[in-house]
Amino acid sequence: MGSRYGGLKQLDPLGPNGETIMDYSIYDAVKAGFDRVVFVIRRDFEADFREKVLKKYEGHVPVEVVFQGIDALPEGYKAPESRVKPWGTNHAILMGKGVINEPFAVINADDFYGRDAFRVIAGELKRPRNRKGDYCMVGFRVGNTMTENGSVSRGVCEVSPEGLLESVTERTDIHFGKDHAVEFTAADGTTATIPASTPVSMNLWGFTPDYFEFSDREFRKFLDERINEEKSEYYIPTAVDTLIRSGEATVKVLDTDSKWFGVTYAADRDGVVEKFARLHADGTYPSPLFK
Repeated sequence: MGSRYGGLKQLDPLGPNGETIMDYSIYDAVKAGFDRVVFVIRRDFEADFREKVLKKYEGHVPVEVVFQGIDALPEGYKAPESRVKPWGTNHAILMGKGVINEPFAVINADDFYGRDAFRVIAGELKRPRNRKGDYCMVGFRVGNTMTENGSVSRGVCEVSPEGLLESVTERTDIHFGKDHAVEFTAADGTTATIPASTPVSMNLWGFTPDYFEFSDREFRKFLDERINEEKSEYYIPTAVDTLIRSGEATVKVLDTDSKWFGVTYAADRDGVVEKFARLHADGTYPSPLFK
């Protein structure tokens, strides 16, 4: 809902022809070889979403819509009456269970990932697989994911020598320090520095359909323990970490030189508008994006 931004970021027209950040992600994904888009939305947005968003993709890429709701729970579970928040990002993925039957990528609608990020994950998802739990993610270099207008939170990745994800640690208050060094505030209040090349998760994941089976099982465990916690959420990194620790999945961390940007704060907006204008001016994107 964009509480820090002050509005619904996903539909904010930031491109020179009214394009949203999501439009650029879809354009880049199609160029990379993805051939279908599944939108996860709230049901009360449906009419406006179909009118204002889906029409522009007609003739460019097939689209489907699924709905994430508080009551979208496995059989036998009922949401508490006091619950007002959705159940989190991995619950959102589960909403695609009935329509996704092929390898797929997951993105946030309000993050600009860059063309190279979609290229590398598309290439990895096309690779033949002979087992369940063979997943991937794009590890953005933390120095390419910063804002000049405040601090950010990022999932800092530990990666094995074989290039596999070992863990994701949420770090808050990541910011630029002296001489543009990347710093974060540790749990004890001290300031630590990390290399700008450190991989972080920006929720660009690559899965195969068996992920739904694992996710459904783990979501039931989550509900058994936390269904009555009003603000509890079932996140992608939580589910992935469980599968890595159990040995049921591996996640290959893919490097990219793409530079993330987004509108975390209202003050970010003018800079993002300027960046998109430059990307159109230099020919990276056509104007308008979808003709």
